[in-house]
Amino acid sequence: MPVYKRILLKLSGEQLAGKHESGIDPDIAHYLAYEIKSALQTGCQIVVVVGGGNLVRGSQAAGHGIRRVTADQMGMLSGLINAMALTDIFESEDLPTRCLSMVFANQVAEPYSYRLAEKHLQNKRVVVVAGGIARPYFTHDTAGVSIALELDCEVMIKASKVEGVYDKDPEQFTDAKLLQTVGFDEALSNTAIKVMDKAAIGLAMEQHMPLLVFDAFKPGNLTRLVSGDTIGTKIS
Repeated sequence: MPVYKRILLKLSGEQLAGKHESGIDPDIAHYLAYEIKSALQTGCQIVVVVGGGNLVRGSQAAGHGIRRVTADQMGMLSGLINAMALTDIFESEDLPTRCLSMVFANQVAEPYSYRLAEKHLQNKRVVVVAGGIARPYFTHDTAGVSIALELDCEVMIKASKVEGVYDKDPEQFTDAKLLQTVGFDEALSNTAIKVMDKAAIGLAMEQHMPLLVFDAFKPGNLTRLVSGDTIGTKIS
């Protein structure tokens, strides 16, 4: 039996790019399908939110005549493109999946609603929620926390390429130490902790939603995590 009955898994667009500088690496998507399928077999229900930084990052696209609102909308559509790709690849691996979009895109995804997402989850399908929260100035991290709260997830799990949260950047400092637990106050005040944006952490703190950061690219980690093993860093 899983310790967590329902989780939200937040993936970044950069992770989906894999070995490429941009775009989508199908090998990464197939790997994620295998990991999620394994976790699903424990009885855990899984919601996925994926960002769009491998295609367009709104905060960087703004300028030179592109308004910030438009740039953020481009970022939302990038997340939708990634969600569509994940949905097809997951289903090719016999992982029942539905893509629900927060932005109006009825030709390519089902429109998001709480009741429809709940129905799919109860029917043991993975629900990929696309388009952030369909509003500018909110990152996919913040959208992930918001959607996790709306869908009664017990935790939001942030996928990372490192083991968790460190006291400093492990890619720059060989003496960086992995932190098993971090308080919300420290995660907000410590500028060295950049695992997600402060608005997302602040919303999680306000609503008492624990956050878990773990190495998503170590096979079996997701299943171990939902089964209760101590992996990565817990922010609470």
